[in-house]
Amino acid sequence: MNTFIKSFYYACKGISYTFRTQPNFKVECLVAVLAAGLSWYLHISTMEWLWIIAVMGIVIMAELLNTAMETLVDLVSPGYDPKAGKVKDISAAVVLIAAVLASLTGIIIFLPKLIDAA
Repeated sequence: MNTFIKSFYYACKGISYTFRTQPNFKVECLVAVLAAGLSWYLHISTMEWLWIIAVMGIVIMAELLNTAMETLVDLVSPGYDPKAGKVKDISAAVVLIAAVLASLTGIIIFLPKLIDAA
């Protein structure tokens, strides 16, 4: 059980490191909190909540993986290397695609409700 609890500690260290060092992660966390607040305010359905939670999780996980990938690339290739740059670019592209997916999901769910509320 001690190892199980330590795994949570290390995971929290990873989240904390990412939050402290990655400005985009802070923005993504803020947007997730705002989306959750808007979801609550608009009384979205359970199915819509599931989609919002899923895309928020995908963006957060993508950013964490991107940070891990960039850290690893910096470790194994401290100097400039075009291949290392490609790895970082591709990793960042994953986050971009996740964010676009989340944005489209938010538009599909929130826009009609905001128009009706106006």
